Amino acid sequence: MKLDRIDRRILDEIQRHGDISNLELADKVGLSPSPCSRRVKALQEAGLILRTVTLLDAKALGLSLTAMISISMDRHTPDRFEAFESAVSSYEEVLECYLITGQSADYVLKVVVKDMEAYQQFLLGKLTKLKGVSGVHSSFVMRKVIDRTELPVNVY
Repeated sequence: MKLDRIDRRILDEIQRHGDISNLELADKVGLSPSPCSRRVKALQEAGLILRTVTLLDAKALGLSLTAMISISMDRHTPDRFEAFESAVSSYEEVLECYLITGQSADYVLKVVVKDMEAYQQFLLGKLTKLKGVSGVHSSFVMRKVIDRTELPVNVY
């Protein structure tokens, strides 16, 4: 799907304000409500809009510790990677999981927990028990410098 200026403005606005009404969105992008709604539906059908979410405040929920965890695997086989990915996908503490290259690790996880005790329980009770995990290196976030979810749709 080729995006025009209006499509990009729609995408930019709805990723910043997922709860915006169609009427407000149409006004912001300079369309009437019906064409705006049709464009949003077309963007969804094209797979550009995956879903709409509500972002929560982790600290307000008592989740004050964020860890970036590098994971090394013992074998680089599809079945080993699939089993690991399936297991970590079921852990609600894991917010993000990336298979990476260019490092000594195979995966990087972003994990959010209540405190260091909860982290230790997650690490020893779940993560290190997974078959194939041969190394774990944890780094802890001291401060979020940039924490955005919006993609740069107007750059290109």
